[in-house]
Amino acid sequence: MTLNAILVEDEEQSRAILKNYLTKYCPKVNILGEAANVNEALELIRTLDLDLVFLDVEMPYGNAFDLLDKVGDRDFETVFVTAYNNYAMDALNAHASYYLMKPIDIDELIKAVDYVSEIKSKEDALQDQVLIPKTNTVAGKITIPQQDGFEVLNTKDILYCKADDNYTEIYLNNNKKKVVSKTLKYFEDALTPSGFARVHKSYLVNVGEVVKYIKGKGGSVVLSNGKEIMVSASKKSDLLSYFK
Repeated sequence: MTLNAILVEDEEQSRAILKNYLTKYCPKVNILGEAANVNEALELIRTLDLDLVFLDVEMPYGNAFDLLDKVGDRDFETVFVTAYNNYAMDALNAHASYYLMKPIDIDELIKAVDYVSEIKSKEDALQDQVLIPKTNTVAGKITIPQQDGFEVLNTKDILYCKADDNYTEIYLNNNKKKVVSKTLKYFEDALTPSGFARVHKSYLVNVGEVVKYIKGKGGSVVLSNGKEIMVSASKKSDLLSYFK
């Protein structure tokens, strides 16, 4: 499979070396862009459909972890490429797929790419198991995978979804919770046509279950079960548009 990737590295020579190695030894990597700092990287991440980001730790305008915090939910993998070994634990906590030390060992680079490719292949294998069914006869349904098949949920029974790294917790109106190995962005795309709104980087709510809005910079919403969820300032207008 092809992995769409960007290189985030402030040193031009280091970027050139990594790009050369990837071109020669990792043909499945399709390099879509390069960034020399956090701001440039953030712009690429927000505009490109990425599978993989090669990420240096220290760079202008913040470090790799600042960048990942600004990105929030992500559906791409990260491979750290750095001259410093003291960031390995932080990279692990940031759910990095691989940690490469400079100077880059070609065999390790190939292993990193193969590992990410395996992760993405497994995700693709599940892709068709978490869908809004396409036929009108099952409108208002969504399926979530299970070990022995899949479970069908009524979208109207979903109160809200909460991000948990690369997983999503789905909270139902019967006080039950489902955990699915998909990002919240995935469910945002799937459920928005069914009346769901992203109100925060970590929350997607069923607008039909909102019983109260509390004013504030972003404010908060109260759902029918009494759950109060913060609304980020950037999502406030989108939410309120449902009630105009």
